[in-house]
Amino acid sequence: MEQKKTAVILIGAGIMSATIGLLLKELNPDITITVLEKLDRIGEESSNAWNNAGTGHSSFCELNYTPELENGQVDVTKALKIAASFESSKELWAYFVKEKNILSPSSFINKVPHISYVWGDDDVRFLKKRYDALIKYPLFENMQYTRDNELMNSWMPLVMKGRPANTPMAATKMDIGTDIDFGALTNAMINHLATLDDVSVHLDHEVRDLEKQENGLWRVSVEDLKQETGHLLLADFVFIGSGGGTLPLLQKSNIDEAEGYGGFPVSGQWLKCNNKQVIEQHHAKVYGKAAVGSPPMSVPHLDTRIINGEKELLFGPYAGFSTKFLKYGSYWDLPASIEFENVIPMLSAGYHNMPLTGYLIEQAMQSPEDRFEALKAYLPTANPDDWELVIAGQRVQVIKKDRDYGGVLEFGTEIVSAADGSLAALLGASPGASTSVKVMLDVLRICFPDQMQTDSWINKLKQMIPSYGKSFIDDRQLCLDTRAATGKILFQDK
Repeated sequence: MEQKKTAVILIGAGIMSATIGLLLKELNPDITITVLEKLDRIGEESSNAWNNAGTGHSSFCELNYTPELENGQVDVTKALKIAASFESSKELWAYFVKEKNILSPSSFINKVPHISYVWGDDDVRFLKKRYDALIKYPLFENMQYTRDNELMNSWMPLVMKGRPANTPMAATKMDIGTDIDFGALTNAMINHLATLDDVSVHLDHEVRDLEKQENGLWRVSVEDLKQETGHLLLADFVFIGSGGGTLPLLQKSNIDEAEGYGGFPVSGQWLKCNNKQVIEQHHAKVYGKAAVGSPPMSVPHLDTRIINGEKELLFGPYAGFSTKFLKYGSYWDLPASIEFENVIPMLSAGYHNMPLTGYLIEQAMQSPEDRFEALKAYLPTANPDDWELVIAGQRVQVIKKDRDYGGVLEFGTEIVSAADGSLAALLGASPGASTSVKVMLDVLRICFPDQMQTDSWINKLKQMIPSYGKSFIDDRQLCLDTRAATGKILFQDK
């Protein structure tokens, strides 16, 4: 069987592969890249707009990014990192919009205020502490906090309508929050990538196996699902960015660094509003606080979405358990991922996360009436006739070895790479796509360390991402200048 050579193979045609592919082509226009996607469409799994929350994750409203410590303080470390990462993402997207004319910004990113809304004395106290901790930093300096019912009514009239006025309530608001159609963004980026010299994008192509050769190259076995033919590709570097499909392929690579990793799949559902009059009365992403003991993905939110140019209103997510790693995957995905090296970490993680197990069982057993009651906590006047259940995507949470606990469940994203930098894989879920630029820059630092030190690469990176090498966390002027520059391009700010 003929073996074709390419410098880079990207497995999966989602936002991560799109990002690293375009970065590499900008940094090295002569590089050869092959993109392999199992499905017949681009960005159809995690990147698809209906399969994710569409939130430009910037920690403006996501309360799970700012946990309250045992000493009562609110830890903002994660929130600052995510907020800074999102600014970098906007910079690169702005570059592609302005310099490469890849797509119209309104087709994928729109301003939607981000609101945190809580009720009850304990949560009100928490939100005030969170606000006080964040407002000190330039990234959050325009955050508003209120306990005034009239002001909250102006922010989110549907949420406040029919709510008892004597209920202890509080909210924060960031007007520069965003809604993002990551599916539209991914399609535009991959389609542009496909037009560049020495780049080929293959849909309906499934990677069956990959093996490191003695000469240092990776041999990747691929099946053309339409033609029912097999192919062999050789590559210097392989990136596995196939969402829930990453773990099985990482295991097949047999790199030492993959040992012990497992995955815990979580399925998602939304309630979708089908009443245009109701949809038009809400314009915000309203995030609440998860119940005590509940996992981070249980945080409910009422979201304005712009999908395919149409305004939508979604509530959720409602989680459940499925053994599939992908929405279009197999029920054998989880059993097939269990190996001798990861069985103890997976069992240990399960034992130490019983609240998650209970939560998923509870969610899976919910009746339509139960789901609607959860909605009414955010929308007291909701009419069940205005809402329908839609299936979202699958998320595979990372399980990894832990010296103390045997195995731990990680909520977030994690890069696993070979020691020689010839292969990298991305595991995990939220905030994923929102931080794709920061994450892919990390992959480049790990896998292309020498090139990342060269003047040519550094200068090009600064052209694409002007804040490259600087920190948003304490630099107010940098934050102001960057938001002004990206705002003019992405939102036509004056």
